[in-house]
Amino acid sequence: MIFKAVGDTRPYPDHGLVTPADWSGIAPRQVRLDQLVTTKTTLDLSTLLDADSTFYGDLFPHVVRWRGELYLEDGLHRALRTALHHRAVVHARVLDLDRSPARTA
Repeated sequence: MIFKAVGDTRPYPDHGLVTPADWSGIAPRQVRLDQLVTTKTTLDLSTLLDADSTFYGDLFPHVVRWRGELYLEDGLHRALRTALHHRAVVHARVLDLDRSPARTA
């Protein structure tokens, strides 16, 4: 199993972080793939295979901790690439909604 679970929604409240610049203030840290719950059920294969897929985006996946769960909000293709390279850990930016109130835009 790659992920803890596969979800199709964001069950947590809106946190106001939208652009890579919004997320850039959160330092990346290691997260185990088997602790992540996805928020998307589909992936564009061309995105997964594109060598420049992060050219305009963040190099790190975006994860939201809410009610003790880690939700992979953005970066599914990066997480899958990590798994395809037989690695169990990905570096991600983790917004912890359990420790602080949700941010608003």
